[in-house]
Amino acid sequence: MTDRHHLLVHGATFAAVGDRGDISGVRGGGSPDGLFVRDARHLSRWQLTVDGAVPDVLSPVTGGDAARCVLAPRGGRQEPPGHTLFREQAVGDSSFVESVRVTSNRPVSTTVRLALTVDADFTDQFELRSDHRTYVKPGAVRSRQILDDGIEFTYRRAEWRSYTTIMADPAPDAVEETGTGARRLVWALDLAPHGTTELLLRVIARPHGEKRALRVPRDPATVHRQLREREDEFVQGVAFPAGWPELAEACAQGLADLAALQVPATGPDGEELRVPAAGAPWFLTLLGRDALLTSLFALPYRPRPAAATLLALAATQATGTGPSPVAQPGKIVHEVRHGELAHFGQVPFRRYYGSVDATPLFLILLGTYVEQTGDAELARRLEPHARAAVGWMLDHGGLTSRGYLVYRADEGGLANQNWKDSPGAICCADGTRPTGAVMAAGAQGYAYDALRRTAQVARTVWADETYAALLEQAAADLRDRFQRDFWMRERSFPALALDGQGRQIDALASDAGHLLWSGLLDKEYGEVVGRRLLEPDFFSGWGVRTVASGQSAYHPLSYHRGSVWPHDNALITLGLARYGLHDEARTVAHALVDAATVTGHRLPEALAGYGRDTHGEPVPFPHGCGREARSAAAPLALLTAVGGA
Repeated sequence: MTDRHHLLVHGATFAAVGDRGDISGVRGGGSPDGLFVRDARHLSRWQLTVDGAVPDVLSPVTGGDAARCVLAPRGGRQEPPGHTLFREQAVGDSSFVESVRVTSNRPVSTTVRLALTVDADFTDQFELRSDHRTYVKPGAVRSRQILDDGIEFTYRRAEWRSYTTIMADPAPDAVEETGTGARRLVWALDLAPHGTTELLLRVIARPHGEKRALRVPRDPATVHRQLREREDEFVQGVAFPAGWPELAEACAQGLADLAALQVPATGPDGEELRVPAAGAPWFLTLLGRDALLTSLFALPYRPRPAAATLLALAATQATGTGPSPVAQPGKIVHEVRHGELAHFGQVPFRRYYGSVDATPLFLILLGTYVEQTGDAELARRLEPHARAAVGWMLDHGGLTSRGYLVYRADEGGLANQNWKDSPGAICCADGTRPTGAVMAAGAQGYAYDALRRTAQVARTVWADETYAALLEQAAADLRDRFQRDFWMRERSFPALALDGQGRQIDALASDAGHLLWSGLLDKEYGEVVGRRLLEPDFFSGWGVRTVASGQSAYHPLSYHRGSVWPHDNALITLGLARYGLHDEARTVAHALVDAATVTGHRLPEALAGYGRDTHGEPVPFPHGCGREARSAAAPLALLTAVGGA
């Protein structure tokens, strides 16, 4: 068994399996394996043996909507395997299905003993992270019940209830103890000479609070058809650039991934919605910033995710201060979790508001949505939510009292609350970190754009000229302050942030490109910044690095201090085009498309910062999401920025 994991994603459900289609349940490594629904692992063991032995891999699992592999018992040149196994697996809504076809390679009748070791540990995803934290679970009980056609695993803790049911056709001949919590399903399969028999396995996961009547697809082919229908719905009608087939392929793959990453959410009136999840495996849930940027990138081609995202975030908008100091009236949620640890308050992410930029991005998406679709009704419906979001920016957010959006490290939550939210992401060029309050540059750009776009909505939809004028003046004042306080004259570049005393945090970082996207910089400054981002210390050949090389803070394998992020580069490309730097925009766009072409037209969450001049293929970032919504939508943003050039 290798430690490679292959992701199958369907809405809020995903499975990560190994090369032979097995799930080992071993903790550690870059990503978990198992079947997960709503942050809980509903299958932790799924290991196939043939005649008591682990089969060899003839063809390992390959990517796609279904996992397919070919296995055989160990043999040799003089004694080839007596039979071959063809496994196919797929993930449906709260379900997992597999077919195992066993084909005899012998001219006589044979019997094969097939066994599948299964278990469901119901571990919360936060327990599987690399920090190896442990959590006390008083009163937790796991139980197992043998069924006529399989087995059901149950987990109980106080009011929390979760179930995993495994059904087989044909039913197993026996269900054996293993000495652990796992059970072994056993079949004696009779094979005619050169004959084939099939075993069909279906798993249904019922997480806590699930009230729907869940239906398990019959087989992987059924799931494949369902996913294809959803993908076709996303791709249909989008005009891909005929003159740039590689970008067209990246856009098509991105839309297909976005179709798979839609998760359920609820609107302000309880209406059922589907919104973009952030990414699998770790963030298959609603993250405000991620859903907003994804929806913005896709908006010119697919406006429906934008409307759903706005409604879902309006429904989760903070209306008062919560137990955490980061929950403040009008603030847009950063992260929503449905798992056991969040339910019992052992992690702070059930509804977590530790984001300084989700609130202005909410307003940007609303304004852009109205501008591009003409849907004034949604803007009228969300007027109270938009005004509350503006109120948060002006009051709790810090625009009035400090002149900028401000955040402080949240004990038990996130240290940084802008898009670069890892602990050391906001730093000086020498790598030192600020203490106390932080005013991140990119968030100020978002605030500026949010004020301007909301002013336009107030004027054209809400018919409130006074409010519009107030917001426009606030935006103009912010722009003047920013260029005075953030601009580093000796380096002709904006600071990454200011600390609580107003001192410049001087790392040269890609966030400056977000200021181009938001239009915060004067044209002269914007052109200087745009060209600077294409110099070799910033531009790797695969994109713009999050931190320019040559600084002590730089590390090519750091999450936010030297890696290359597709969504970051998409914003930069849109910003370059906004400032008329079209050659530079095309350079970044071509670099990203080249990287996507090498990686099967799918852009990962991040790439390592190694230069293209020394590494002929992009080096993957080791701990990123295999499928990430912002990266999936990034090619659409490139198409918007540069067309089919």
